[in-house]
Amino acid sequence: MNDGLTFNETLYPGLKVSYSCEDILFQQRTEHQDLVLFTNPVFGKVLMLDGITQVTTADEFIYHEMMSHVPLFAHGAARKVLIVGGGDCGLAEEALKHKKLDHLVQVEIDRSVVDFSRQHFNDFNAGVLDDPRFELVIGDGMKFVSETDLTFDVVIVDSTDPQGPGAILFSEAFYRAVHRCLKPGGILVTQNGVPFLQRGELVTSLERFTRIFQDGAAYIAAIPTYFGGHMTLGWASDDATLRKVPLATLEKRFTAENFQTRYYTPEVHQAAFALPRFILDAVEEGREKGRS
Repeated sequence: MNDGLTFNETLYPGLKVSYSCEDILFQQRTEHQDLVLFTNPVFGKVLMLDGITQVTTADEFIYHEMMSHVPLFAHGAARKVLIVGGGDCGLAEEALKHKKLDHLVQVEIDRSVVDFSRQHFNDFNAGVLDDPRFELVIGDGMKFVSETDLTFDVVIVDSTDPQGPGAILFSEAFYRAVHRCLKPGGILVTQNGVPFLQRGELVTSLERFTRIFQDGAAYIAAIPTYFGGHMTLGWASDDATLRKVPLATLEKRFTAENFQTRYYTPEVHQAAFALPRFILDAVEEGREKGRS
């Protein structure tokens, strides 16, 4: 036990979110970042990279279900998926529930994250690394999307926040490289932070989406770990109809896959694109900047 020990979230200037620590399970300075995994009485296992919360076992299902199932059910016929980041493999685990998927490539810059996740997060990623459809590439995501000859139906960017090694994954150059390797009608989904506290990040992403894609948008999920209200997930495609799929179609696709979810439903899928005014204002500001 570690009585009195706490870990502090350092993402937001002027604000401190503190986790009490029961036990430190793993701690290491990797080639790319400071990594610590500890247990908390509310959130279970908590992974922090460079002082920023990445995932907890208590609420990971919300983030992973909404990042994977929304684009995959919206697309309806995705065969090939690329995940950039996502070293805990929880996102891959959700995506691989879709039986139509033939090939999932995950590009993760830090092998240490994957190695320890196999041991410590097997309660939600069990079987991923042994699935014959899964291909793990240890490397730089920007380099991969710039150079690969592969094309994908869906690209999901499960990145850290735009600082340190994750900063490049929010750049216009990166989004252009993703667009290059998306198939016609493909979808890009990104982690875009908590707009109440990170409004500028959302505005900038939408500005860049708008310069590259025919349709840039965002949808939301309520994830307790990510302090500050709704989390936004960025959305970009050249097919604007994909974020307006009829409920009956989503229900048919969901029923056909026949797996259980704890957060995602077709109704939640549709509702997630209905944005509170202050978030929609940020989205519209970004679009306007992108058009100018």
